[in-house]
Amino acid sequence: MEQHKIVTQTEWLAARKALLAREKELTHLQDAVAAQRLALPWVKVEKDYVFETTAGRKTLAELFDGRSQLMTYHFMFAPGWKEGCPGCSFLCDHIDGANLHLAHHDVTLIAVSRAPLAELLPFRKRMGWRFNWVSSYGSDFNSDYGVSFTSDDLAKGPTTYNFEPRTSGEEGEAPGISTFIKDDAGNVFHAYSAYARGGDILIGAYNYLDMAPKGRNEAEIMDWMRHHDRYEESAVDHCCGGAKEARG
Repeated sequence: MEQHKIVTQTEWLAARKALLAREKELTHLQDAVAAQRLALPWVKVEKDYVFETTAGRKTLAELFDGRSQLMTYHFMFAPGWKEGCPGCSFLCDHIDGANLHLAHHDVTLIAVSRAPLAELLPFRKRMGWRFNWVSSYGSDFNSDYGVSFTSDDLAKGPTTYNFEPRTSGEEGEAPGISTFIKDDAGNVFHAYSAYARGGDILIGAYNYLDMAPKGRNEAEIMDWMRHHDRYEESAVDHCCGGAKEARG
């Protein structure tokens, strides 16, 4: 463990007050960024996306489940995978608690993956999650919102992630979140998307660790993290946490 400077209570209080000033600056900046996010223009969704759900096939508009706002977490789970990305799983461990409140504030929060629903549900059961997880299998949804890079996508030319050219020219999946809003006439609009570390704000465990004496205590982002039922096992590959383009 790194040796920290040991001081008197008076010296500690002076250092803590200096940090508090910076924390207040950050809070005000976060408020300003949130206001700028809310002021973003919207784009009307013209394509008819259809998803596999536990209640049958549904359109994007139907995924709102009677609310006017929809948040979709782009969970890395490609067709044929045996389990979901550990990094995405880490984030999704936080969804059920949030949904206890979001559902009462006109927001529907779900996960979306490209794998068929039959491949997603056993992993959801293993993880003990309750949130709705739908499949975009067979649609362009993942590609259009910049989180899946299939051979067909690559054939069209260079692909982008997090609004920048990808460093890899290979097929793959990446994490992100996209939000939508529906008006009284049933029109759906894309409001916001965030990728890479833009999803950190959704990971409550990181906020706790940032207050702990050792902080996140990681050499590489998420290098310590596991599926929550595998912490007794050795290190595993982190398909989104360890990806270079997901760290930006």
